[in-house]
Amino acid sequence: MVNEKEFLRILLPFAQKEPAIEGVLLTSSRANPHAFRDEWTDFDIEFFVNDFNLFKTDHWLNVFGELMAVVPKMPEPGEEHMTRLTLFKDGTKVDFQILHVSFSQTLNPLPPEYDLGYRILLDKTGVFKNMPDPTHQAYRIQPPTEVEFAETVNSFWWDTSYISKSLRRDELFFAKFISESALRLNFFQPLIEWRIGSKHDWSVNPNKMGRWFKRYLSEEDWERIERTYAGPDLEDNWRALFHMMDMYHDWATELATELGYPYDLQTEQNMREYSLKLYHER
Repeated sequence: MVNEKEFLRILLPFAQKEPAIEGVLLTSSRANPHAFRDEWTDFDIEFFVNDFNLFKTDHWLNVFGELMAVVPKMPEPGEEHMTRLTLFKDGTKVDFQILHVSFSQTLNPLPPEYDLGYRILLDKTGVFKNMPDPTHQAYRIQPPTEVEFAETVNSFWWDTSYISKSLRRDELFFAKFISESALRLNFFQPLIEWRIGSKHDWSVNPNKMGRWFKRYLSEEDWERIERTYAGPDLEDNWRALFHMMDMYHDWATELATELGYPYDLQTEQNMREYSLKLYHER
């Protein structure tokens, strides 16, 4: 795979000579000074164009190397936006967004995905002259409101009942759907994010779907999260469920104390008793 300097040596001459391209932005992780980057980090490139004809076939991609895979996303009727998700045989991965130049008029004030970070690589016609500088503050974890906290915590405990019933019925697939999708993403992930926020003065962004959780959590906290995962064995899934319950209690009550919010311990105790009853009946 090519490094950034090598990639730009290919990209910029191509964009400079193509009359349809009026401006080029680099966005996402490579434009965010607070992001973690390595050799596998994608290039997120946005072409602002006055004509889409060049991009209606994929021949233009050959200038960047030999393609391994490309996912074309064509615009919906009335849209002036195209996407090409590309992986080249040398391992370079580039997400190309092709937008009409008029889209630049929507970038002041900056939408959060641009405030997170962007770099102007080329501006032939003043396309980006009205764009404010990014603050790199978007998507930082915010403390929950009291209502949000209560609803999230109680929903977590409620959904544990679905996992318990499914394990008791030997319905592994549905148990996994709840534990790894509905409950983990909707109610467990927010608590982890709030814990990270509280430990870092509510000033960090751990990226999407827990991508950088391990970087921001203590070794002990991360090991506790690891123990909430299980394979196909039913007994192991019961173990993971009970460990998640214990962990959730510890972190949620600690956060409630820090934020000065009440904690519904009675609901937790009732749902724990329900799961334990099903476990001992198996």
